[in-house]
Amino acid sequence: MPISVTRKAHFNAAHRLHNPKWDEQTNQEVFGLCNLPNYHGHNYDLEVKVTGEIDPETGFVINLKTLKDLIREQIEKRFDHKNLNKDTVEFANLNPTAENIAIVIWNILRAHLDSELELEITLYETERNFVCYKG
Repeated sequence: MPISVTRKAHFNAAHRLHNPKWDEQTNQEVFGLCNLPNYHGHNYDLEVKVTGEIDPETGFVINLKTLKDLIREQIEKRFDHKNLNKDTVEFANLNPTAENIAIVIWNILRAHLDSELELEITLYETERNFVCYKG
């Protein structure tokens, strides 16, 4: 019987939503305040859900300390207090929308998890705006 465990995390980051192929007016119309030339920030809340079978020896789907350490090392240290557009290789050429951030996080974590485990990322950009990605 599959069961899910979820770990919450948090990071703060700045970004600018901008398409370099568009003129300034189009970028402003599409992205509004998220297109400010001097960037803006969010307090991102992250939920990492792992689903799988319970290991009969440990009673875990995944050890939550292992998951906590993975998120801290691979996500929080990489993105916390960074300008996503300028300070990260992941968004050097990728518009850092909540959707793209969630997919990048999923890809990073997926590479470190057992292939039998399912992974779902929920990323809250604000308490009212969030995205979910299952891969």
